[in-house]
Amino acid sequence: MQTPTSLQELASFKARRDPAPFLPMSRQEMDKLGWDACDIIVVTGDAYVDHPSFGMAIIGRLLEAQGFRVGIIAQPDWHSADAFKALGKPRLFFGVAAGNMDSMINRYTADRKKRSDDAYTPGGQAGKRPDRASLVYSQRCREAYKDVPIILGGIEGSLRRIAHYDYWQDKVRRSILLDARADLLLYGNAERAVVELAHRLDAGEAVEEIRDIRGTAFVRKDTPEGWMEIDSTRIDRPGKIDKIINPYVNTRDLAACEIEREKGGETAEMDAEDELQVLHIESSPRMRLDRAKTVIRIPSYEKVSKDPVLYAHANRVLHLETNPGNARALVQLHGDQEVWLNPPPIPLSMEEMDYVFDLNYARVPHPSYGKAEIPAYKMIRFSVNIMRGCFGGCTFCSITEHEGRIIQNRSQDSIVREIKEIRDKVPGFTGVISDLGGPTANMYRLACKSREIEAACRKPSCVYPGICQNLNTDHSSLTKLYREARSLKGIKKILIASGLRYDLAVEDPEYVRELVTHHVGGYLKIAPEHTERGPLDKMMKPGIGTYDAFKKMFERFSAEAGKEQYLIPYFIAAHPGTTDEDMMNLALWLKTNGFKADQVQAFYPSPMASATAMYHSGRNPLRRLSYKKSSEKVETVKGERQRRLHKAFLRWHDPENWPLLREALTAMGRADLIGEGEHQLIPKDQPEGETYNAPRRKNSKQSSRAGKSAGKGRLLTQHTGLPPRDDGSKKPRPAGARKPGAAAKPGKPGKAVKGKTKARRV
Repeated sequence: MQTPTSLQELASFKARRDPAPFLPMSRQEMDKLGWDACDIIVVTGDAYVDHPSFGMAIIGRLLEAQGFRVGIIAQPDWHSADAFKALGKPRLFFGVAAGNMDSMINRYTADRKKRSDDAYTPGGQAGKRPDRASLVYSQRCREAYKDVPIILGGIEGSLRRIAHYDYWQDKVRRSILLDARADLLLYGNAERAVVELAHRLDAGEAVEEIRDIRGTAFVRKDTPEGWMEIDSTRIDRPGKIDKIINPYVNTRDLAACEIEREKGGETAEMDAEDELQVLHIESSPRMRLDRAKTVIRIPSYEKVSKDPVLYAHANRVLHLETNPGNARALVQLHGDQEVWLNPPPIPLSMEEMDYVFDLNYARVPHPSYGKAEIPAYKMIRFSVNIMRGCFGGCTFCSITEHEGRIIQNRSQDSIVREIKEIRDKVPGFTGVISDLGGPTANMYRLACKSREIEAACRKPSCVYPGICQNLNTDHSSLTKLYREARSLKGIKKILIASGLRYDLAVEDPEYVRELVTHHVGGYLKIAPEHTERGPLDKMMKPGIGTYDAFKKMFERFSAEAGKEQYLIPYFIAAHPGTTDEDMMNLALWLKTNGFKADQVQAFYPSPMASATAMYHSGRNPLRRLSYKKSSEKVETVKGERQRRLHKAFLRWHDPENWPLLREALTAMGRADLIGEGEHQLIPKDQPEGETYNAPRRKNSKQSSRAGKSAGKGRLLTQHTGLPPRDDGSKKPRPAGARKPGAAAKPGKPGKAVKGKTKARRV
């Protein structure tokens, strides 16, 4: 069989067997299918849900469609190799992934405490996957069948593909490729890479010879013939660096390398004259670098693990090389081993995306789980993923590192087909689609106006510090999709639950009108993240003025539709670049605007994110780095007490936080904010025995008593159904008032008539 060169060709490949109802998880299931062995076994830290929101299902069904026999080992007992032998020896390879989340983020909170549940496990049970699951699973696969190639993938592999800061150990760890002892790592959404790899292995090619697939990382002894190597410090000098070796010297020529080293050893801080020196090229002065044959050497693991500035520099260079149109290969030395990263994968075309999402998914969990509920599945079973990627570039987010910043879209026809399939096949469907979205709600079919400009662009964000003039912000395709989807027979409501980029939305008022009029279930979540310029700049987020502009538009269109609807804003505490004063100002804004957050989010340093580099290094990798005093340093919040303080400012209304806030405000010289005045933040005296009863706590008991009608044990908050209140008590709805999201009846008192009544302020 000829190896396909793109997923567009996959549809023309006739599968060698009919698709199975589910990919097998046991030998008994393999026997029913008439299999003596699997070609490929996918090992995952998540429960097996045959749905396109789960990575193991996409990869498994895609390989199945190519005629391969694929088995699934989901959440195996990792204490021995026995569970990894359950399906026998795979003919081609083990595919290993920790699951839809990094296993450490899945298992621990931002305060490094173990979580009590796991949304990707039946019954929400915690502890069904190990810490650093990719490493443990790879080790057990090697113990089970030592000669079978191990291919690492998933988001845990993507975020740890080079030396990376590990929040839980508070140190820089090696590339996960080396610690897992895997043969190959596939990063990003790896459909095209895994199909090509499977066909080439099936054709008899050895895994150690496959070194030319985009989106892969592997160990390589040296730079091959015909390649030019550039030291990353020539692209972005951090300051104190080793003497740079001529990048045109063949690194396999040890004598030439030694001559270069003798020209100068370690240098101290470069002076201005050094900065202006022109690199002497001994070969040909007219030689131009071929990007396809150029590799950038970033500082070694040993250097970045000891030098935070070099770590920030390596992180910056990696993010500069993420555009598939111009990215170059990267190489990083770990001891005597070279970790080589090929350029990122080319984004899938619309036809390829349709092919992936139109595969034969059962859309339900594997029957072996019985009636056990898998929370993550319950959340997405009636939702539809319409796109991938994000060009927002938020520094605390890992979407770009995994999915890329170029939006990959499905066609409207493919999306409509999936909605119909949910309507006709998924148990329990009541006519409500819970989400049409993806990493963001409203980047569907948004792209650069010019493919040539897009291919050459090296900006980390298309919307910061302002929306790029080359970005098309026309939401008409999304508006058309919404209208088509809600017109389908049997569809009562289409909700939008994915995070909305309100800075993009305000560019298209017609889209906002459509969204607010038809697709908000009473509450719309958006994420301004902060109000102060300092932390917002470090997040690469727009100013709070953009939120205010969207809020006015939201309220106007809600009133015109005769609906009482609310915005639920999210904020982050303790993000790099945030001072105590910033959090104080945010708390004052929250009080002025009547917000009482029941749940707060503290910054979580995920591997490879730019904000994590700020957290670890105290420097800003969004700018050129230097050891000089002029180099921008970043305020970081690391101590437990300061992190508690920043969260306390977000929950300024909780009496339990008042002693800490009084102490902090006094130390900050802002004791004027302590008192009973309208413009003061917290009272002077602590009420005896008084505590704040969060709505989620009060209503959890009511919900349990209400039984099935209210959902047993359901925790209600402002984020999940409760309207905002002026205090912690539940107030009766005024006579004639509507439930949030309910349309008005003309002529009734207290109703919005002709758009005169504003939406309730939150």
